[in-house]
Amino acid sequence: MTLKQAVEGKEYTIQKIETDDEEMDAFLFSLGCYTGESITVVSHLKGGCVVSIKDGRYNIDNQLAAAIII
Repeated sequence: MTLKQAVEGKEYTIQKIETDDEEMDAFLFSLGCYTGESITVVSHLKGGCVVSIKDGRYNIDNQLAAAIII
């Protein structure tokens, strides 16, 4: 399941990041979004979703959310 289909408020573990774009992969890694890390969807928005990773909250678009497999 991708992050786009996640239930709000539930904590998930990232299984893998599916992207061929190295820039996107590096960006997600800089946020602390990598395999084995916990992630929580705070809310779904029209253009993406708000997620909580470690001690930070980030607004990510649908393209990034689709690349994160939980």
